[in-house]
Amino acid sequence: MNRIHIGSLIEIVDERNNDSAIDTFYGININKEFMPTIANTDEIDSKKYKVVRKNRFVFSGMQTGRDECIRIGLHTGEEPIIVSPAYTTFEIVKPNLILNEYFFMNFLSKEMDRYGWFLSDSSIRSNLDWDRFCEIEIDLPLLPIQQKYVDVYNTLSQNQKVYEKGLDDLKLTCDAYIERLRRELPHIAIGNYIKRFDVRNINNKIKNVLGISVYKKFRIPTSKVNTNELSNYKIVKPRQIGFVQTTHNEKVFAYAFNDTNDDIVISSVNEVFSTDENYLLPEFLSMFFSRTEFDRYARFHSWGSAREVFSFDDICDVKIPIPDIAVQQAIVNIFIIYNKRRVIVEKLKEQMKNICSILVKGAVGKAKCMNQ
Repeated sequence: MNRIHIGSLIEIVDERNNDSAIDTFYGININKEFMPTIANTDEIDSKKYKVVRKNRFVFSGMQTGRDECIRIGLHTGEEPIIVSPAYTTFEIVKPNLILNEYFFMNFLSKEMDRYGWFLSDSSIRSNLDWDRFCEIEIDLPLLPIQQKYVDVYNTLSQNQKVYEKGLDDLKLTCDAYIERLRRELPHIAIGNYIKRFDVRNINNKIKNVLGISVYKKFRIPTSKVNTNELSNYKIVKPRQIGFVQTTHNEKVFAYAFNDTNDDIVISSVNEVFSTDENYLLPEFLSMFFSRTEFDRYARFHSWGSAREVFSFDDICDVKIPIPDIAVQQAIVNIFIIYNKRRVIVEKLKEQMKNICSILVKGAVGKAKCMNQ
C-alpha cells in the first residue's frame, strides 16, 4: 500500500460554458454538497463559468481556515452543471490507482477538515491554496479494497437520500397547500397581527448568542463574539421570529423562528417580533417566509441604499391569506414534521462524516493486514 500526494492523482480541467448551453448555476456548501446558487443570475455572463460533468470534482480553497472546512464536491449527476470561475475543477487522472468515490471519502471527515485548516494560510481569508491542497497525502489501498468500502458508503448515502426524498415530499405538500390558500382567500396585511420586540440582554445574562443564516435558521456566528459583551444584543424568546433587515448581501429574506424553549440573543441590527397567536401562528407565517417567492418579494421591496433594507415596517405591509386558526394548525402540523425530519437529515449528514472516516481507516487497515 502506498502513501501518495493527491497532486499526482488529479489534474485541473478548465472547461468553460462557451456556448452558454448550460444554465444551471451551482455552488458548494460546507457539507460538500452542490446547491443551486441563491444569487441573481439574470445578468451573469455564463460563458465565463466552469462546466462540471459527471465524476468531475470542484474545489474552493477560500476561507478554509475560517470555516474549518475543505470545500470540495464530486458531481455524480448525469447532466452537467456550471460553477463560478472562482472554483477549481479537476478530475482523477489515475483511475488505475484510486476510485472517484474513495478519493472523495477521504475529504468527508472532520479530521481532514481540521488538517485543511492547519494548512491554510495566515491571511484574513485563511485560504487553502491549490498547491498546498495538492501536497495532502492519502493512503492508497488496492482498488478491490477501495471498492468494498465505497459500496458501503454508497449504500448508506442512498438510504440517506431516500429519507431526504421523503422530506422533499413533505415540503411539496406544504407549498401546495399554501398555493391553494393564496388562490382562494383574500390577502390581509399582517401588521395588525405582529408586535415588534426590542428587549436587550441587560446585565449580559443570556450567553446563547446566535446568528441568522441564509438557510432561514439560527446558526453559530461566523465571526468571533465576546460573550462577556452581549448587553446590547436583542433577545429572541421562544416562539418569536428574528430577521436580518439587509437583503443585498444575503440575496434572500434571512429569518429564523425560535422553536426552542430557551431565550436566544442576536445582533442589535436585526429585528425581532412575535405574532398574535389567536389569529396568526408564527409557524404559519414562517411557511410564507420560507418560500423563494417571498425572497423575491423582499428583494423587490427593499428600499434604496447600498445595503438594501427590508425593515419591520415593510414586514407589516406584507399581505398573506390568514385562514381560521384551526386550518393554520392543520398545515403547521405537517410543517413541524418537516422541520423535525430536516433536523434528522442534517444529523445523518453529520454522522456520514464520522462514518467516512471509519470506512477509510477500515480500508487502510485491511490493506495493511493483507501486506503483512
